[in-house]
Amino acid sequence: MPDPTYHDLGDHTEVVRVEFDPSRITYSALLDVFFSSHDPFWSSLSVQYRSVILTVGEEQARLALSKRAAVSASGSGSAVRTSVEPLGTFTSAESYHQKYRLQAHPDLMAELLSMYTAFDDLVDSTVAARLNGYLSGYGTRAELEAEIESFGLSTEMMDHLRDLTGGLPPGCGAPVLGISPVVYNPLIPRP
Repeated sequence: MPDPTYHDLGDHTEVVRVEFDPSRITYSALLDVFFSSHDPFWSSLSVQYRSVILTVGEEQARLALSKRAAVSASGSGSAVRTSVEPLGTFTSAESYHQKYRLQAHPDLMAELLSMYTAFDDLVDSTVAARLNGYLSGYGTRAELEAEIESFGLSTEMMDHLRDLTGGLPPGCGAPVLGISPVVYNPLIPRP
């Protein structure tokens, strides 16, 4: 259905769109992160929450199907339920669903909105995605400290962010999205 909403989703599936720079991280590496971050054998009772990889082009489809087959071959004998399909139309969620954890902090949001020309630009920024991840408890204190100055925040907001994320583990645990900032750290805000 055209123009789905959260309360009238129709036949749509909730997904995350990942834009990446293939000179910094390969599609195969992203597939590794995806398959290690969820249970590909789980079967959803609804279209809304099913496991799916939506591909762009034949090469992505080939790689996704190959990875799916490898996971299936190494599995417990259960069928992999993750679908691989071509991307059709992508509809962004309503603004109140975007960067949900970050939006719970009006002071950070105000400073970020002063850096971007529109809310959609903030939503599309890697900085907002990284902050939302840290505020959701992903990453480590060491990872945050390694990149906090690149976020473009004032000293006051950097200190506030440190206070808000005080519960992050010091230097162990999985990096945000399973990708080390050293490998993938495009923090330049979009114009």
